[in-house]
Amino acid sequence: MIGYASRTGTRRNLDALRAAGWRLLVTPACIRTEGMRYALDNGAWSAYRRGVAWDPDPFLDAVRQLGSGADFVVLPDIVGAGAASIRRSRTWLPFLCGYTRLVLVPVQDGVDPADVVPLLGENVGLFIGGTTAWKLDTLGYWGGVAAKIGCYLHVGRVNTQRRIARCHAAGAQSFDGTSVTRYAATLAELEPARRQGGLLLYA
Repeated sequence: MIGYASRTGTRRNLDALRAAGWRLLVTPACIRTEGMRYALDNGAWSAYRRGVAWDPDPFLDAVRQLGSGADFVVLPDIVGAGAASIRRSRTWLPFLCGYTRLVLVPVQDGVDPADVVPLLGENVGLFIGGTTAWKLDTLGYWGGVAAKIGCYLHVGRVNTQRRIARCHAAGAQSFDGTSVTRYAATLAELEPARRQGGLLLYA
């Protein structure tokens, strides 16, 4: 399973991530890849955390510069908006499919699975966001959906051994987190879980 970390400017942390085979989750706020493999997020979560409206222009610039080399690009969404979020994602789907080989549909609290499943396929996967409680409650379900359809499954905001193990159990191909971005020492704790996965589920 692939681990993605939020980009950091700290050389020590970047060197540790690179040595362990982790990749970067780049946002429109700073599109430096540091020469590492990367995926491209849409920046909606960061805007939500700052209490500002999401601006599509930086995302468009990031897609044009980095989309072709990204492992995947996360479709624009609206945090906590359920059906409205999926509608936004759908409008961006044709455009982004022309720029990158894999796009991910973000799902979160309030999303109706019936609105998501028809979109999924070989080149359109799932990005599991939402609140922590909802994510853990529904991760097995979304894992089953991804397995049945044969699409990619990524889980956002994963920062502990136990949650990495839950991602493994759900069949996720990748996850992202911020803890290794801020503290290089955390990598030593999370890396065994990333490599061993389900063996640590009930540790």
